[in-house]
Amino acid sequence: MLSIFYGLISALGWGAADFTGGLASRRTEPYRVLFLAEIAGLAPVFILTLVFGEPIPPLPAWLWSAIASGLGTFGLLILYRALAEGKMTIAAPVSALLAASIPVVVGSLTEGLPDFITLVGFGLALISIWTISLNSGHKDWRVSLRKLFPPLMAGIFFGFYFVAIHEATQYAFFWPIVSARLAGTLVMLVYAAIQRGPAMPERSLWPLVILGGMLDVLGNAFYILAARTGRLDVAAVLGSLYPGSTVILAAILLKEKISRWQGFGILLALAAIVLLTL
Repeated sequence: MLSIFYGLISALGWGAADFTGGLASRRTEPYRVLFLAEIAGLAPVFILTLVFGEPIPPLPAWLWSAIASGLGTFGLLILYRALAEGKMTIAAPVSALLAASIPVVVGSLTEGLPDFITLVGFGLALISIWTISLNSGHKDWRVSLRKLFPPLMAGIFFGFYFVAIHEATQYAFFWPIVSARLAGTLVMLVYAAIQRGPAMPERSLWPLVILGGMLDVLGNAFYILAARTGRLDVAAVLGSLYPGSTVILAAILLKEKISRWQGFGILLALAAIVLLTL
């Protein structure tokens, strides 16, 4: 039950972070949003690392953290651009579908197949993620492959990020997150230099972006807790329910309509959560 609770908190954190990041990316370049968000998430985790006095982990933890950082950073960069250029109610769920599927395959290979009820829960969760991506009028979800490609690619990056950060945190809790955020900050700084543009977004966006960065690191922390107290695949599937909160926030604050299919998908997600807790 504790793992389920942690996984749900991670989904809420990531979903809210994607909403704020996507919203800010509509007003400036996504890499600028991501740069400040990485810094905003790095600062509190680094302070907590010093407060708790966690020992410095061995080299494998740093290597896995570096891999996770690259995957997560570029996944977010692609997703933020997709969120800025298209509908949040489509981009977020499509990315989550692959993000959930990859750890399920890896978890089944490394930890063995889960029991039947958990498998049914997986199935419902994956179906719910897809149905949440269906917009009113069936033609909307059958968008061109060119438009679906960015969120699909983001989902692949996120799926392998789930696996890599799980491996990194087998050795420590705070340091791998610090390492990943620091590497992400440096990557975005280099990216900004290549783009020959400012790394920081406009000051008017700072509160929104900082909030998003802190929500994102909250999602990361609770995903790690979920994977450590339970199975990797269960934690990843629960964390990948993040489009639910993105869709709800987009509906409330941006007045994007929630179709019957999306409402049905949210109900399926709730049913999947119940099955995963059994």
